[in-house]
Amino acid sequence: MQDLKGKVAVITGGASGMGRAFADRFAAEGMRIAIADIEEPVLDRAVAELEAAGAEVLGMRCDVSDHGSVRDFGTAVEEAFGTAHVVCLNAGVASGGLIAEQSLKSWQWVLGVNLFGIVHGLDVFLPGLIEQDEGHVVMTASIAGHTSFAGLGPYNASKHATVTIAETLHAELREVGSQVGVSCLCPGFVATNIFSADRNRPESLQDAPGDPLNDEERLGREALLEWMAANALQPAAVADMVHNAVTSDTFWIFTDEDHLIQIAERHERIRTRQDPNAKRISGDFFD
Repeated sequence: MQDLKGKVAVITGGASGMGRAFADRFAAEGMRIAIADIEEPVLDRAVAELEAAGAEVLGMRCDVSDHGSVRDFGTAVEEAFGTAHVVCLNAGVASGGLIAEQSLKSWQWVLGVNLFGIVHGLDVFLPGLIEQDEGHVVMTASIAGHTSFAGLGPYNASKHATVTIAETLHAELREVGSQVGVSCLCPGFVATNIFSADRNRPESLQDAPGDPLNDEERLGREALLEWMAANALQPAAVADMVHNAVTSDTFWIFTDEDHLIQIAERHERIRTRQDPNAKRISGDFFD
């Protein structure tokens, strides 16, 4: 897809972070924007700002882990704008900690948003793209979809699943000669608010309060956040990459080359049947 003007972009997790940057970028191309997000005040502000900039926008509160909520969003998009053209399945959350210490609720929360958010989005929007034989799907995975660092079990699992869903869908669409494109976005460090994703965690999936961070843990977290603020890629730069991938029909979108060594090492260990490398990334690693 090269001519985006007047077409429809759907973005989950679209009120902040990378999703909001996608909305701004596609709006600048003259697309009509439909954003879904679970956080209503931020969603309302995003809609107001996009409209003030001249965009035609639909904003709707949506829990992507709930198929009915995504289906209702799809119906609203169809009624407001018609069939989508670019679908960015971007909503994501994260939970750190050792697998042995992860609660079932944490697994359900992370996989519900990161994995079933993708599944529900495809179920609702993919048929329309295939029927019109035009469009593009962007799935937000992560470098964590190509590595297996300790301390990120549910997140790693959800992002590995996203990568293989994107690869499989791309292969299936190409087999039948479909004009619908697919991209797999694999960010490294990007300046988003995923570190505070717990703010939107449903009460039913909340864990019992744990022990507070000790001084060493607190200082480590503060240092990581300071490093992120100074060094992480800005969402607008990622949005440019996504736009370019859509218009050039490019599958892989890597935001940097910082973790390619770890990916190559993992692949080599698989090829040579070596045990996984027992590494822990510095701090919590989320996209």
